[in-house]
Amino acid sequence: MGLDISSSAVKMVELSKTDKDKYRLERYIIEPMAKDAVAEGNIVNLEAAGDTIKRAWKKLSTRARNVAMAVPASAVITKKIVVPAGQREEELEVLVESEANQYIPFSLDEVNLDFQVLGPAAASPEEVELLIAAARKEKVEDRVAAAQAAGLKATVMDVEPYAALNALERMMPHLPGLEPDQTIALVDIGAHHMSLNVLRSGQSVYLREQPFGGHQLTQEIQSRYGLSPEEAEAAKRTGALPESYDTEVLAPFRETLALEVARALQFFFTSTQYNEVHHVLLAGGCAALPGLDECVAARTQVDTMIANPFAGMALASRIRQAGLSTDAPALLTACGLALRRFDPA
Repeated sequence: MGLDISSSAVKMVELSKTDKDKYRLERYIIEPMAKDAVAEGNIVNLEAAGDTIKRAWKKLSTRARNVAMAVPASAVITKKIVVPAGQREEELEVLVESEANQYIPFSLDEVNLDFQVLGPAAASPEEVELLIAAARKEKVEDRVAAAQAAGLKATVMDVEPYAALNALERMMPHLPGLEPDQTIALVDIGAHHMSLNVLRSGQSVYLREQPFGGHQLTQEIQSRYGLSPEEAEAAKRTGALPESYDTEVLAPFRETLALEVARALQFFFTSTQYNEVHHVLLAGGCAALPGLDECVAARTQVDTMIANPFAGMALASRIRQAGLSTDAPALLTACGLALRRFDPA
């Protein structure tokens, strides 16, 4: 199972593999997170977070207890380095620790450190490129403890943007018009933050996060219709709002969100050597807002699609297709985490 923890919800996805490259979605759940249990990606109330995870797991009705989890990008320091090719794992570990000392502003005793060989270096076939990732142990341990409080066992700890890319890599062949060598902008719109992750030839070349998300829409609903935060969030999810909601609240928010996406892309163009994006993929809870893809496409002049991490997958009979269509964009990270179970590395 993939377990994605955010400030607004716990998202769990259970996958199985039926053949060499055939996956099946067995179960999923999106359970609202207890208020103030998670803030800025950090678990601040372990008991409340653990209770939410346990409640989600019980609703999932599964026997599986092993989960892959992730820490947010803000909690991780990453660095790409180039080293001589042909070294053994043990030699790379020593080299990575030596390099990490230069880039990590903490004692290595205080961090969980790992690395991944990305492949041959572009400049020299005799060298390979490594990605080093380091996270403070307390950030990792908080998530492990929250899973344990729910009776689950964390077997993998990933980084949220990389987990999302894992899902994107699997679904790319099932999305029309996407080619591996194109520049693709993955925009993940959460409750409080929007992240832009730009891929070129399958590699992340740019990552930026900005404070804008679905919470702004909830606040506007709250203010316009005199509802409590909980009532506003529930009404947003169920659509139980006056007819004027579409024109008075949703349409202006949609336009503002499209403008934020356009601004994020402009930051990308001005701070890198790239000047073109071929596709925008929208993910996160806000991605399913009616008409958002058309609005973003009109504002950015870039082909825009809603990310569906389950494209091309078989679905268990218990999965409701209508509900999944709405929920799928919010499950990108959880799906990418669940896929880690089948990673040969």
